[in-house]
Amino acid sequence: MRYRRFGRTGLRMPVFTCGGMRYQHSWKDDPPETIPAENQENLERTIRRALELGINHIETARGYGTSEIQLGRILPSLPRDEIIVQTKVSPCEDPAKFLETFELSMANLRLGHVDLFSIHGVNNGQLLEYAIRHGGCLDAARRMQLAGRARFIGFSSHAPCDIILRAIETGGFDYVNLHWYFVNEFNWSALQAAARRDMGVFIISPNDKGGKLYEAPEKVRRLCEPLSPMAFNDLYCLARPEVNTLSIGAARPGDFDEHIAALAHYDRAAEITMPIASRLRGEMERALGADWCRGWWQGIPEYTDTPNHINLLEILRLWTLAKGLDLVEFGRMRYNLLGNAEHWFPGTNAAEFDEAAVLAAVANCPFRDRIPTILREAHELLKGEQQKRLSQS
Repeated sequence: MRYRRFGRTGLRMPVFTCGGMRYQHSWKDDPPETIPAENQENLERTIRRALELGINHIETARGYGTSEIQLGRILPSLPRDEIIVQTKVSPCEDPAKFLETFELSMANLRLGHVDLFSIHGVNNGQLLEYAIRHGGCLDAARRMQLAGRARFIGFSSHAPCDIILRAIETGGFDYVNLHWYFVNEFNWSALQAAARRDMGVFIISPNDKGGKLYEAPEKVRRLCEPLSPMAFNDLYCLARPEVNTLSIGAARPGDFDEHIAALAHYDRAAEITMPIASRLRGEMERALGADWCRGWWQGIPEYTDTPNHINLLEILRLWTLAKGLDLVEFGRMRYNLLGNAEHWFPGTNAAEFDEAAVLAAVANCPFRDRIPTILREAHELLKGEQQKRLSQS
């Protein structure tokens, strides 16, 4: 395993994290006695395999159903000073309720403290306000830190970059969990801002939200050779010193293997990924035109500033990836979440839109006149059954 300093926390962080959102029994708080023995056994074998590989960062959240309580059946038996445990609690208007939820997490985990405690899902301005206002959730979390219950305090976010930057620039957080990878580089300025403040940087879901790479289309597999798509994305992220760790949402012990194999190229990550990234971008330019690929996002507002809150940036990104790299199934998975995932994946899809209003909203986009046609094509290409987040399933 390779390790990196996790910002000002000083923790020696493995470059892969054992994420706790895919091996649990249920996304609901089912009674402990209903958890099947075989599921618990699989979870514990997954944890032990992670530790064998040197992946000693175990990450979960109060919102991950039975994940915490199942981890509480194995974590107390492990050497406490050899593991890094992280859980997350969503911000709310009442800090007392926030702390009550934290105490439930701690009771589930059966630990005296966690090493990393995140304010989970700072996804819009209101939730950011709940977190950072005087006497809010961040102040409550810091009290837990002073009491020795949480060593370091961070936040996770699925928000537009401006919200993430506002949170970082408060200076109140030790680390951040965010999205950034080859198919979505919009948060690069947030990574840079975090690095300037010496914050730890944790990349969320590089395999799933990073392109559904465990089921990558033939075109992507071919262009990523000699690496697999997941190995390419791992190394593409790790080639940046601003990135400290990538979440591996393992469902079974063998799910780490492909990522561990990628570490054979760790010392030349930039060298080996540069030509692959060039091929991928070249294919997109061939399919869509260099002018589109180099600036389609210019002048496109965030969903908060569009008619009917249509998420133009996300729809155009998914259309670009589907048309350019055949990432159609990934696009469908994400597109059909729009309108169904609350603040975790906000905005609406292109099923219905006012063309004149959209044209007015994208007045500063160099591709303004093409946008309505692309939105219609994106809807036809990507529409399907409405999707829900795993936690809503």
